[in-house]
Amino acid sequence: MIAEFLDTLEFSFSVTGPIFVILGLGAWLRRIGMINDAFVEVGTRLVFNVTLPALLFISVSKTHLDTTANFALIGFGITATLLVWGAGELTARLAVREERDRGVVVQGIFRSNMAIIGLAYCVNAYGDAGLAAASLYVGLVTILFNVLSIVTLSKSLHASQSVGRVLRSVAMNPLIIGILLALPVSMSGIHLPAILFQSGEYFARMTLPLALLCTGAALNFRSLRNDPRDAMLAATGKLLVVPLLFVIAGAALGFRGMDLGILLLMSSAPSAAAGYVMVRAMGGNSALAANIIALTTVGSLFTTSAGIVILKSMSLM
Repeated sequence: MIAEFLDTLEFSFSVTGPIFVILGLGAWLRRIGMINDAFVEVGTRLVFNVTLPALLFISVSKTHLDTTANFALIGFGITATLLVWGAGELTARLAVREERDRGVVVQGIFRSNMAIIGLAYCVNAYGDAGLAAASLYVGLVTILFNVLSIVTLSKSLHASQSVGRVLRSVAMNPLIIGILLALPVSMSGIHLPAILFQSGEYFARMTLPLALLCTGAALNFRSLRNDPRDAMLAATGKLLVVPLLFVIAGAALGFRGMDLGILLLMSSAPSAAAGYVMVRAMGGNSALAANIIALTTVGSLFTTSAGIVILKSMSLM
């Protein structure tokens, strides 16, 4: 019994431990001056616009959608995200004093950093099979994240956003473009030229280390001293309530093994760094958004580890 528990604990740390190490390395390199604001800004742009779309393109293009794509899992993720968003709106209306901050809290609860930390969790847990199974999930649910974020922030900030602008924002998202370009390749069975495929692989392999280094370097807990209440509310919802709901509902609907593991790993990923960019661009409380991201990024390592231990001990993951 003890040996089984230790094996489960070792597996859990094998999933979250490398993420913690690289995030910590990013924070330390920033502290000693080897990484600065310019590196973080350029590195983040490079990941979002080039290497992460390349990773998703390579992964989806190699996937046989007719046999590998789990549209039941994707449908569950979309439905559950909508329900979490609705519950977050109600909670923020009741618990967040400042109306302009409600959208920031709601986004912090429902929007996961799936494309970086969520994918890293899946790769560590399941290898290439996890990456292939999670890539399409990430792409399609990310579309919903972008739409819901614009809606909820516009409502709380009383900023008008036309339907055309929302659709343009979604259509220009590099992650979505990468996946949409990969779908015809996957469905047609086209074999890409070796030189093109290998070049894409080089970019893809850069993604997770560079993204995690930048994330770690960008963490800042100083402003939490001012008023941590709303940030703690969002972090509690993101790290505890949302993964619990996803896993319980997913298990009740029959998801098991890697599918249930992906639901846990994606829903327990921290709030997305892209949420901070959107809040700042729309004139919202960017300090609160940064606090939520910092809290959930560190907290996710522990809550995800606990979730993995529980699911593995119940032979569900």
